[in-house]
Amino acid sequence: MLSRAVAIARPAARQATWAFKPASVSALRTFTASSQVASSHGDPPPQLLGPGVKPGEVPTSYDQATGLERLQLLGDIEGFNVFDQEPLDSSRTGTKANPILVPATAAARIVGCTGSPADSHDVLWFEVKKDKLARCAECGSVYALQLEEGYEEALAHAHAH
Repeated sequence: MLSRAVAIARPAARQATWAFKPASVSALRTFTASSQVASSHGDPPPQLLGPGVKPGEVPTSYDQATGLERLQLLGDIEGFNVFDQEPLDSSRTGTKANPILVPATAAARIVGCTGSPADSHDVLWFEVKKDKLARCAECGSVYALQLEEGYEEALAHAHAH
């Protein structure tokens, strides 16, 4: 059955490749290769790579973790919660005049609402954006972003370069 499907698809694939003829090879190359752009905006960010394991030893998570996993491990060692996953205030329903504030370090954050009191309805996920109120479609609770200190400066610095 698979060979029959391949036999049927092969002529169509050949016809499609014959129909595609680039105007010039250089025009095609610009999309397949890019030049490296050097940046002299200061030191590169620290690499989140572990020290590795010594020969003959069994590696621990600390030894071999990289990227976000390593960032979380280092935060745990320092006693800092890198990914703030604490529940929001569900003792009240947010209003336009007094929304429930969502701490954020970016211009948007995804929020899951379970109603007030907690677990009044199934979790509804939606995005809360900077300078814009978001409302839960089930309970009507209103949410607003509360940007962490340093966000505006970091954003201005990023746009300056």
